[in-house]
Formats: sequence, structure tokens, C-alpha cells
Amino acid sequence: MTFIWQLLAVVAISFLGNLAVGAVEPSPWLTFAVSVLVAVGAVLGYRWVVGRTERRAVDELGRARAGRALGWGALLGLSLFGLVIACIAALGGYHVSGTGSFSGFVWLLGFMTVVAVAEELLFRGILFRHVEQWFGTWVALVGTGLVFGLAHLFNPNATLWGAIAIAIEAGGMLGAAYVATRRLWVPIGLHFGWNVAGSAIFSTEVSGGDTRQGLLEATTSGPTILAGGQFGPEASSFAVIFCLGAALVFLRVAARRGNLVPSRLPRRRTGSLAR
Repeated sequence: MTFIWQLLAVVAISFLGNLAVGAVEPSPWLTFAVSVLVAVGAVLGYRWVVGRTERRAVDELGRARAGRALGWGALLGLSLFGLVIACIAALGGYHVSGTGSFSGFVWLLGFMTVVAVAEELLFRGILFRHVEQWFGTWVALVGTGLVFGLAHLFNPNATLWGAIAIAIEAGGMLGAAYVATRRLWVPIGLHFGWNVAGSAIFSTEVSGGDTRQGLLEATTSGPTILAGGQFGPEASSFAVIFCLGAALVFLRVAARRGNLVPSRLPRRRTGSLAR
């Protein structure tokens, strides 16, 4: 029941937060302000629900060095997406035709704040953490990664390959970031930085969704395997390679710190019958 109550609470908080953000959508600055408040409220709500239901200190959202972890995560997300765009541009698949919209940039900053916080609390804070407790780290990485990827099939320009790419990139990398640090701050910052780079800065499609124009007026073109097609650069092979590499680094750190939880799947008993 603990898992169910936590899941319902985070989903309810996310739903109400989206309603609040949607109510002020025409105003970019108001959207930004409300989004930050919703994100803070979601974190506090998670801390309260998990603390009450599990009767423990919510260390995964501990306040110590939270800002530093968020900042490093965001910087890594921005850098990784920047590398993806640089590779696509080097092959002639990303074109900048002018400056974009600063108001769109501000709106996207707010919107992506809510997305990063809500999705990390739900997928890493609730789903991943519980599945890992039940079955171990590897099952949690694969299982919740697939669920995260499949959830993106409902986006406007979704493709099966795009969902698989997201499962590897976000499901794998963000899950590994949580395992390495045992905190949600780095995954939240990483998720935020990645999405902000893709939407608010480079003005590309994010996970198949049609987003507002960011700081640049730009287009992508070329084969899906290189540029990502309508799903956006996240479906690019460059994104898969870079994020998979980051995931492997996080997992190596996790192994060195002893943070990997062994598999707890039931094993078949073998042996000869007594005669």
C-alpha cells in the first residue's frame, strides 16, 4: 500500500500543478513563476508523503548541497544535448536561420522545470526506487526505462524508435544518475538541462512534442538515425550514444560506491531427485 499511496500522491500533485501552469499559460513570466512554485510544492509534497508512509528521513531529497547537485546535473544535461546538436550540425542536419523568441525561452524554462521535477519524482523517486527494492538495480533500470519510453508513445509525433531511444537515454541515464548519487537532485538537474537545451535554447522538438520557439530560429533535417526526424534529436543515434556513455559512467561510480542492489529475482532450484 505504501507504493500505491505514494504513486497516487505524486500523480495528483503533478495533475494539479499542470492545471495551475495551464491556467496562466498566455503569460510567459507568470508561467515561469507558477512553475517554480509548483516544482517546489511537488518536492515538499513528495517529502511529506514518503516521510509519513515510510517513517524515515527522505534522504533522496536531502537539503545538503542540493543546489550544487542540481547545478552540476543541469550543466551536464546542457552539455550532452549541445554535443548532440554539434554532431548533427557538423553533418548539415541542424540549421539556424535567426534569433527566436525570448518570451518563448522564459515560458519553456518554467514548463521544463515542472516536467523535470514531476517526472523524476514519479519515475525515479517512486517507480525506480520501489522496483529496485523488490528486484534489484538491473531489473529496475530496464523495467522503469521501458515504462518511461513507452509513456512517450502518446506524444504527438511519437515513433517506436523514439520511445526506444528515450528508454535508453532518459530511463538508463537518469536511473543510473540516481543509483550513483542515491539522490534525486542530479537526475532532476540533468533532465531539466537536457530539455531546456533542446527546447528553450536550440528550438528543436522534444520527445516528439511540438514546443514553442526558444532563443534560436532553427530547423533539423536529414535521416532519422542522424537527426531524429519529427521526434526530435533525442531519436538521433548521437543522443543514444552519448547518453548511454553517461549512464555507463554513472553505473561505474555506483559500483565503486557499492550502490548497486543485487538481483532479487527468484531462482530456480536445480538438483537430482533423491532415490
